[in-house]
Amino acid sequence: MSDLSSQALCIVTGGSLGIGAAICQRFSQQGWQVINIDLLKPHQTDNNIEWRSCDMTDTKQIKAVFASILQDYGRVDALISNAGIHYSGTIEQTSDEDFDKVFNLNVKGAITATRAVLPLMKTQCKGVILYMASDQALIAKRNSFAYNLSKMALASLAKTTALDYASYQIRANAICPGTIETPLYHQAIDRYVTKSGADKQQVHAEEAALQPLGRLGQADEVAALAYFLASDEASFITGSLQVIDGGYTTQ
Repeated sequence: MSDLSSQALCIVTGGSLGIGAAICQRFSQQGWQVINIDLLKPHQTDNNIEWRSCDMTDTKQIKAVFASILQDYGRVDALISNAGIHYSGTIEQTSDEDFDKVFNLNVKGAITATRAVLPLMKTQCKGVILYMASDQALIAKRNSFAYNLSKMALASLAKTTALDYASYQIRANAICPGTIETPLYHQAIDRYVTKSGADKQQVHAEEAALQPLGRLGQADEVAALAYFLASDEASFITGSLQVIDGGYTTQ
C-alpha cells in the first residue's frame, strides 16, 4: 500500500482535458492525491496527479483499474465521474450504435465506477460522489436526443445514490454546467463552422450572448464548485443538481 494512504484521495474519470483537467488541478492544489483515469495521457504533469489509462466504456478495464487504485491507496474520499462524450442528433438521426456509444461512456461508465468505490466508502462511512451532468439534466435542447437523455440519467443516478447510501454518510450530487469554454467546445464550434461556413468569432459571440451573464463559463469555475461539493463545507448537500450555467436555465 502506498505511503500516501493517509492523504485524501480523489479519483477523476476523464481528467486529461477541459473540466476534468481543471478539477484534477484544483484538488491537487488543495493537497489531495488525485488519480486521473483517462485513455488520453495528460499534457501537464503534477506530483499529486497520477494518470492511469482506462477505457471507461469497458467494464472489465474499469473494475481492474479501480481495484488496483483501492489496493494501492486503501481509501477513496471522492469520485468525480466526469468522462463523457457529446453527440448531436434527433432520435431519428441517432443510430443504435451511436446511442450505445453515448450511454456506454456517459452512463454505464459512471455506474461501473460508482459500484467500484461504494464498498470501500461504506466501510469508511464517508465519501463523496459527483456526476458531471449538464444543464441538459434540467432542460431539453434541440438535436440532442442521446446526450440529453444521458445527462438526465446522471441526475437520477445522483439522487438515487444519495438516498440509498445516506446512512453511510456517502453524499452524491450532480454538477450541471452550461456552456463552458473547453477544448471540446472549440472542437464543436470548429465542426459547425466547417459544415456551415459561418464565421467562428461570430458563432462564439452568439454563444456568449445566449448566456444571461453575457459570457461562457470557464473550466476553473466548474472545478471550484466540484471542490466545494467534495469538501466538508458541503457536508449537508446531497442528492442535489448543482447548476453552473450563467443563468441559462432560468430563462
